[in-house]
Amino acid sequence: QEQLEESGGGMVQAGGSLRLSCAASGRTFSTSAMAWFRQAPGKEREFVAAISWSGAPTHYTDSVKGRFTISRDNAKNTVFLQMNSLKPEDTAVYYCATGNEPYYSETAKFRFRGRGTQVTISS
Repeated sequence: QEQLEESGGGMVQAGGSLRLSCAASGRTFSTSAMAWFRQAPGKEREFVAAISWSGAPTHYTDSVKGRFTISRDNAKNTVFLQMNSLKPEDTAVYYCATGNEPYYSETAKFRFRGRGTQVTISS
């Protein structure tokens, strides 16, 4: 059964960096687009970044462009999110998700199978 385990969250000051990891089990990882989403307290879950099965192309929400980088290692069934120049508004629980297609699109559907990892940015 497919499972996702997010890690790497924590508390850092504004301007700092964190690297999130998501380890996936199951047979579909290497042929699926993967994505990161986040949910801040009192807000709806929002898309952060996505990566297609081969590692390219990648997609980012406007608020993280130039600061976050998504990558993947298909040999290790792991997807990463490098987050630099962090801001207090990046505070949220971050979730990775498996896409139902090899390439990301705005209409793609994603499966959430992990508990998320908390990211807290202090000002």
